Amino acid sequence: MTSWTMPLEKQAETVCEKVKAMPELKDGYNIVGLSQGNVIGRGVIEFCDGGPPVFNMISLGGPHAGTASVPLCGTSFICALVDALIKGELYSDFVQEHLAPSGYLKIPTDISAYLKGCKFLPKLNNEKPNERNSTYKERFSSLKNLVLIMFEHDTVLIPRETAWFGYYPDGNFSVILPANETNLYKEDWIGLKTLDDAGKVKYISVPGNHLGISPSDMLEYVVPYLEEDAIIREMAEQPVLNS
Repeated sequence: MTSWTMPLEKQAETVCEKVKAMPELKDGYNIVGLSQGNVIGRGVIEFCDGGPPVFNMISLGGPHAGTASVPLCGTSFICALVDALIKGELYSDFVQEHLAPSGYLKIPTDISAYLKGCKFLPKLNNEKPNERNSTYKERFSSLKNLVLIMFEHDTVLIPRETAWFGYYPDGNFSVILPANETNLYKEDWIGLKTLDDAGKVKYISVPGNHLGISPSDMLEYVVPYLEEDAIIREMAEQPVLNS
């Protein structure tokens, strides 16, 4: 339950310290994120001071622009209690500090409370006008590739287009804006437009429900970005022979 109860920024800090302590990652590494793990991965990219570079980020079903519904925890008594707490006092300090998914729940009809009380996603997405951090944008836009995989029948992320940074406009549940029509993209708050303009963003849609990716789609859309950098690193480690 740690992934549900530890604040997301604390989870990102924990990963940051771990990757900095791994000598095999000092020259760079790739991130493959699953669901909530994607916003934690982005937190590592944007917030981790002194960390090794991240080459590619492959995101499977990530709530990048938020989600408007509580993710499924399970059917146990603890999960029922967690769900009730999140729904009851979503942006309270207690819920934000003890229930991780509250850090990326974004209710379009309650944006002022979201910006004031949500502890993680507004910072991650540089949404607060007077607190935008150019370092977060610089770090995120340094990726070689950003692979955004959306599941066509996703019933966990509301809306599923959040996996591509698409979301509801403020105050409205009736339409879904594609990523390139959001202010985050148009004003380039985190460097998503910069990456996209450079041809570094891959928007991929696959069949299935949340995280239900097939082995063949995994081989086609995920593995190549891991193999590419493995080959480059292997070549870099080869001795240079002078004639």
